[in-house]
Amino acid sequence: MSRPSRSPNANGGRVRRPINDVDTTPSHPSGRRSRTRIAVTVAAAAVAAGGGLYIAGLVAAGDDISQGTTVAGVDIGGMSRAEAQSRLDASAPDSWTRAIPIRVGDSAGTVAPGTVGLRVDTAKTAERAADSARDPVTVIGRLFSSGERAVEPVVAFDQGRAAEGLTAASRTYDREKAEGAVSFKAGKAVVAEARTGLKLDTARAVDALRSAYPSTGRSPVALPTAVSRPTVGEAEVARFMKEFGTPAMSGPVTLTVDGAPLRISPATLSDHLKVKADDHGRLSASLDAEGLRRDPDVARPLDALATGPVEAKLGVQGGRVVVESDGRAGHEVTAAALGDAVRPLLTQTGDAARTAPVATRLIQPELTRKSVAELGIKEQMSSFTVEFPTAPYRTTNIGRAVELINGSVVKPGEVWSFNKTVGERTKANGFVDGTMILDGQYHSAPGGGVSAVATTTFNALFFAGVKPIEHGAHSFYIERYPAGREATVAWGSLDLKFRNDSGHGIYISARATDHSVTVSFLGTKKYDRVEAVEGPHTKLTKPAERKGTGEKCEPQTPLEGFDVAVDRVFHKGGAEVGRETFHTHYTPRDRVTCEGAAPPPPVSRAGG
Repeated sequence: MSRPSRSPNANGGRVRRPINDVDTTPSHPSGRRSRTRIAVTVAAAAVAAGGGLYIAGLVAAGDDISQGTTVAGVDIGGMSRAEAQSRLDASAPDSWTRAIPIRVGDSAGTVAPGTVGLRVDTAKTAERAADSARDPVTVIGRLFSSGERAVEPVVAFDQGRAAEGLTAASRTYDREKAEGAVSFKAGKAVVAEARTGLKLDTARAVDALRSAYPSTGRSPVALPTAVSRPTVGEAEVARFMKEFGTPAMSGPVTLTVDGAPLRISPATLSDHLKVKADDHGRLSASLDAEGLRRDPDVARPLDALATGPVEAKLGVQGGRVVVESDGRAGHEVTAAALGDAVRPLLTQTGDAARTAPVATRLIQPELTRKSVAELGIKEQMSSFTVEFPTAPYRTTNIGRAVELINGSVVKPGEVWSFNKTVGERTKANGFVDGTMILDGQYHSAPGGGVSAVATTTFNALFFAGVKPIEHGAHSFYIERYPAGREATVAWGSLDLKFRNDSGHGIYISARATDHSVTVSFLGTKKYDRVEAVEGPHTKLTKPAERKGTGEKCEPQTPLEGFDVAVDRVFHKGGAEVGRETFHTHYTPRDRVTCEGAAPPPPVSRAGG
């Protein structure tokens, strides 16, 4: 088919190509310029038209704030900025001042917006409404709509007030973490509940409150917190109570000693049970077996059932020691054995399951017929007696000290201690209040009169020829004691001690009446005879007179002070083989009168 020929058109241009032809030639620059001019022209026309509409809208609005403008339902349309601010101040909705409901952990409450630095700035809100009224889109839009529009209030925020308010709130809602725990008291297992710790995150709480303000009041604002959970929680406490706490206090445990029963009550057990948690928060209980063994409610009946060894009883006949009754073995329940018997019973319930035997240990006496001979206890080395005025407190205290000293066996080379043997002079140890010397004056205190036993013991060791290690005289002289050969004791500060350097064992025999105490040392004499030589009283000092104070003041008669030296002379084989001197200084015994007390009697009332 032949192609049509090209020929110029009537305007001298080229003939149009068919519509389905593809033009591969580049466009002429003049064509692009034409299209650009058209676009600019259209845009200019639109701007001109928009400008006209904007101006028309402004004219239509007329006032600062356009008609139909509201803020949180408050109509401020057609008002100036100042008028709008006044209207907002006067008609502010409750949501702007209403307390904001909050939730902190599992606690609910409220905070006033002002206390956390939040408020609506009505001036800036009116300014925002006025500025938005000049926005082109808003202005032109009013020409084609009803003109109603809502403006969001401007929120003012005071960082300092927010920090203060939330710090105050944290004092209400913060709580310390508490570990779950169990303790035993008065026969019961006492539970301390676990508690999760909570601390208000004040920085993040500020953001949460700002986001929620103004509040609708419908749902509380959850304030962020830092949570610390206890290591020992409720589940662990419940486990421990089920497995140990409740069974342990369910009733007494019963121990049998050679078939005889000993019941230990929950109240006694609870005094010696402790509970602690390990690093993983697991609770475990421990029994203080030593404390339980010493507890009077256990020790007394247990010692009556498991009687200890009986020491040989010695006497003196014709200057020689005789065994009046031999010693015999006994049984002892140790703290370890007691603990081993009690612990398994604490997790059981029911009388039968909480009953078990306790092991006893055979204990041999220290003093038997055989050991007396081996120790060389064959004769009386010394004996000394002190007389004292009869008084009920002296009878009790001297008798108790004698009871504890009698039968003491001191092996060769050992040191014997009065305080260690007698123990502290307390009511629990069997002593009562009596008169004793304290700071150069008579006072009433537990154990008054015991120094009579100390003085008697000192003279017994003096004449037995053994070596004194520690002793001290009274501060002032007491007439019924030998000057320079007497001793006093005080718990924790002054003791009476001697070392047995005789080369043989020593048995101390002590006995008392209501007016005398006698202490004898039995063993093997180191010397044929020990003599005391008292020197003259020197450096005499006159007493003074003073008034005592306090409820425990005791009147006292005066006596001059002095120094004295006493020689201890050792004889053996008819000759002197040694001598040592004891120097003693006595202060004056002042006359003491106590307010409201009767004058002191002429005879010394010394309790030492």
